[in-house]
Amino acid sequence: MTFRPNLWRATARESFSAPPLDTDRTVDLAIIGGGFTGCAAALEAARQGASVCLLDAMTIGHGGSGRNVGLVNAGLWLPPDTVRRQMGEAAGNRLLATLAQAPTRVFALIEREGIDCEATRNGTLHLAHAPRGMADLTDRHRQGRAMGAPLELLGASETARRTGSTAFHGALFDPRAGTIQPLSYVRGLARAAAQAGAKLHEQSPVQAIDRASDHWTVTSGPHRLTARRLLVATNAYHQTLGPAFQPAFVPVHYCQYATDPLPPALLDTILPGGEGCWDTALVMSSVRRDQAGRLIIGGIGNGDGPGARVHAAWARRKLAALYPGLRDTPLTHGWSGRIAMTGDHIPKIVAFGPDACAIFGYSGRGIGPGTVFGTQAAQALLSGTDDPLPLTPIRRHRETAPAVQAAYYETGACLTHAIAAR
Repeated sequence: MTFRPNLWRATARESFSAPPLDTDRTVDLAIIGGGFTGCAAALEAARQGASVCLLDAMTIGHGGSGRNVGLVNAGLWLPPDTVRRQMGEAAGNRLLATLAQAPTRVFALIEREGIDCEATRNGTLHLAHAPRGMADLTDRHRQGRAMGAPLELLGASETARRTGSTAFHGALFDPRAGTIQPLSYVRGLARAAAQAGAKLHEQSPVQAIDRASDHWTVTSGPHRLTARRLLVATNAYHQTLGPAFQPAFVPVHYCQYATDPLPPALLDTILPGGEGCWDTALVMSSVRRDQAGRLIIGGIGNGDGPGARVHAAWARRKLAALYPGLRDTPLTHGWSGRIAMTGDHIPKIVAFGPDACAIFGYSGRGIGPGTVFGTQAAQALLSGTDDPLPLTPIRRHRETAPAVQAAYYETGACLTHAIAAR
């Protein structure tokens, strides 16, 4: 099974490139990581008039931001009551209220900066894969409506009309949400940040960060970046930065496969409203269209690892199970990315030193939270107060046996995909 690589790289309308760091530099804010969080932070800091320099070990959007499904969701993967139970009432409500506005902030930023990223705000569908999934969605609907969210619970027939598939028992529709081309979006953020005055450098891996007196020193190759404030925004693609900081998370892989553009007659019945979808299964899967009419199937699992053939074969069967008329339609693109998952599925802001923080652990919800967290982290670091942050920073975060947990998730995905949709 040979696939063309990452569809988002092949279809991105936004382009961006930046040279490696080639000189020593002194700035107000140094950022490590060129994904949603880092680029949103760079844009906000530059718009505030601060001098800012962002370094990425590879290219902008090389990591999870350029491999994302592209769903712009409101809130977290967890239902609201669980968030409040884990964080406490006040802290949970604060985070939930902030993230409820995340899609609005993302789409407003896209419009303000003129980012060409196939932005489609037609909502998302959380699909019930089984009767127990419908019970879960009913409870999520109750919790969301209690918070004022404009959610709509759909029955099986309406779900079939909206998806073009009879495979689901119902759905939870969120009109606040939508879809984007994620690599175009993150490149557009980087382009806007550079236009606002930020300095961005690709192919600039960081070997060490050190604290000295009242500033941070970031070493990249032979050059040094000196900054009063520091943001580490590497998420699941973190490379060692020396002893100063190492994030703790469980790396979970997600793979996606896409068809070529479908004929217009089929597009009239398959997701005709353009909603992005994911399901309630423990080993989650997703389905969406891009603006050219490609159908994109995704699921937990490493499509570049030892189980690659298992995941690819599952995707072909899944496509046929959802849409029998596409049984013979080839999947032409395949790609994978890493998710930084935390044990409680809540993002972390770790204040690992003076005027410094690291943000990670979106647990598969990177676009909205990444944009909001990055923007508000820039505000907090530049103002010297934590007040703008959506949650209170912690000094450290630990995960129990992350490598073992990662192997558990991948093994479970492989076993599930080996037998599912047969």
